[in-house]
Amino acid sequence: MEFSHIPVMLEECIEGLNIRPDGVYVDGTAGGAGHSSAIAARLNENGRLIALDRDPDAVAVATERLSAFKNARVFHRNYSEIRAVLDELDIEYADGILMDLGVSSFQLDEGSRGFSYHSDAPLDMRMSKEGMSAADVVNTYSESELARIIFEYGEEKFSRKIASNIIRARENAPIETTLQLADIIRESVPQKARREKNPCKKTFQAIRIAVNGEFEHLSKGLDDAFHSLKAGGRLAVITFHSLEDRLVKQKFAEWCRGCICPPDFPQCVCGKKPQGKLINRKPLEAKEQELERNNRSRSAKLRIIERSAISNG
Repeated sequence: MEFSHIPVMLEECIEGLNIRPDGVYVDGTAGGAGHSSAIAARLNENGRLIALDRDPDAVAVATERLSAFKNARVFHRNYSEIRAVLDELDIEYADGILMDLGVSSFQLDEGSRGFSYHSDAPLDMRMSKEGMSAADVVNTYSESELARIIFEYGEEKFSRKIASNIIRARENAPIETTLQLADIIRESVPQKARREKNPCKKTFQAIRIAVNGEFEHLSKGLDDAFHSLKAGGRLAVITFHSLEDRLVKQKFAEWCRGCICPPDFPQCVCGKKPQGKLINRKPLEAKEQELERNNRSRSAKLRIIERSAISNG
């Protein structure tokens, strides 16, 4: 299986994780094992790498590519299950966790997966290849729910018109392919918007997020990942659009916040201490050399946080 996924900001991730050769590390999104391989290569016989992915194709490829590393194991699990996997392995804390939230090049380029609006394929978009598909969302959700998803998850200002036209089209026949949906979207936006950029991107993103429950999994995954770090351990997260980056930024800010007493209190009585500290105050972005090699890294942002001393309280 030719599973292509160029690891984004590889050097920055490895440096940011501050890898200890005998440490325990988790790659929450193994993909094509690019990041995982680089982490495993820096571990000695006492180190451990646990790689997770919800996509069975990615699991198969990562298992093969990491087979040379005796300290690496791959699990067919979502990153929201990080804590459960660590418990199964009797690991209390990890030294570092990486989460790359991007859709892999393989998923985008493999037409049959239905993620892309550039080629005709069944309307699928399921990362896990299980459960509700994009066709189910498009053909069964109400107009108001479709409009909400497209607006909230895609930040698409023409969401109501797109939803209305989806309902009208499916009254004649089910919407079953990516190009059917793409044509409906294009017909729903003004010509000026069509000329400026591909009008399908935001709606396809929104439906993909809904199909895969991405924000629900991300919120839980971030919480479990951070609280699975030992003191001094680091969590590195790569985001690819503003909505997920905003969630990561808010989580990091919450963990770095100390005293929550009202500002007019003469002294702190809450005793709340920061749980972590930011390694990079502003998100890191791909360097020009990387952008030349991999255009899909253009929207990537890397945020890194280090856990402070763990309280027993």
